[in-house]
Amino acid sequence: MGMKLDYKRTFLLGFGFLGVSVLWLLYNTYVPIFLQAGNPEFEVSGATTIGFGLSAVVAGFIMTLDNIAAFFIQPFIGIVSDRTRTRIGRRKPYILVGAPIAAVAFVLIPVAVNQIPPELSGQTSQLGGPLTFFMIAVGVMLLAMAIFRTPIIALMPDITPSPLRSKANGVINMMGGIGGLLATFGGALLYRIDKLLAFGVGSLILLLAVAVVLVYIKERLPEASAAVEKKEQWWDTLRQAGAIPREARKSLILILLAIFAWFVGYNAIETFFSSYATFRLGVSESTAGILLGFFTLTFIAFSIPGGMLAERWGRRRTILTGLVALAVLLLLASFLPYVAAIATLLFLGGIAWSLININSLPMIVDLAPGDHMLGTYTGLYYISGTLAAIVGPILNGWIIELTDKNYNSIFVVAPVFLVLAMICMWFVTRGEAHQDRDLRG
Repeated sequence: MGMKLDYKRTFLLGFGFLGVSVLWLLYNTYVPIFLQAGNPEFEVSGATTIGFGLSAVVAGFIMTLDNIAAFFIQPFIGIVSDRTRTRIGRRKPYILVGAPIAAVAFVLIPVAVNQIPPELSGQTSQLGGPLTFFMIAVGVMLLAMAIFRTPIIALMPDITPSPLRSKANGVINMMGGIGGLLATFGGALLYRIDKLLAFGVGSLILLLAVAVVLVYIKERLPEASAAVEKKEQWWDTLRQAGAIPREARKSLILILLAIFAWFVGYNAIETFFSSYATFRLGVSESTAGILLGFFTLTFIAFSIPGGMLAERWGRRRTILTGLVALAVLLLLASFLPYVAAIATLLFLGGIAWSLININSLPMIVDLAPGDHMLGTYTGLYYISGTLAAIVGPILNGWIIELTDKNYNSIFVVAPVFLVLAMICMWFVTRGEAHQDRDLRG
């Protein structure tokens, strides 16, 4: 092909995803604790933990607000950013506005928790002020994150030629994984010192990471006439998103359905593995986290190879290979409730997941009618993943309840959804790398 990925530029772009990943992991790890701490039914290690004493149901609903906000906002922002024209680009204005607001609101979350008098921990009825402050901080942070997440991801296809997008997405996901590890280990260390310190450092990392993107990544506008586009409304752009040939439209729908299916399956493992490990394997919560960490580590390690493999095999074949491998590995796990076996299967599962996850976004954006709509199609990608994140916990939790709290069922449910994803991907005929409208330079 004669094209080579600009690794330096792609790694610099990956800092944006690293910063986002740090914030999300800290948020998903500690906000549920703040919400439930003080509730007699919720036990937290460490006597100094204070919180609002909410039930698991209410806390679970609050923890889905990020996905609900993302479902409605991110696709819209993708469309609007496609049509934005400024001196600094079409994505950067949203990053420049959203990231600082998210960082400030994120720091205010533990500030609100610190307003709870220790003797009132868990007494929800007497914590109206701190709880209101807390929810405002959470709400502002979620809205700000939803504003700039799609634009920062859309920068990858903006500046990367089509044949190199799988490899570039591998680099960016690897950077996101590194951010997750930083938050997991560094965040835990800082949190033990002071929760405000952990959140403050997380916000600082986001701001520094975003600064790298804003300074070093130069945007390129598509060839389409900006003057003509400005006369159209955002809903015209949305209408154009479906204005692709019938075969390509069919492939787009099938890929979106496949993404939804495999993320529902993945969610079964991500959400309920710690419960499975403690109830079925008899290990501690921290050991459960380490076991799941094997999956994350190999996903990070094989992110770039997963993109390289797609260059040789094609994206569809690589994704199908990953789906088959992951389904088999998880099914085997249902018959092997032993720590060593589960660790090995999760280790291999991370490799399979990299083949799936790395190549899905490039397939979606390469179905776009033109490079001027890459943000719109990035938003479509997030619709499927976000909807799965909303539906997945509820559906998988319901299945576990139906099976009398048999957490081993996650290793059966997940392969079922992976098979559904395989069926969808089998009939996909578009979404491979193309040469006709590559971005040069």
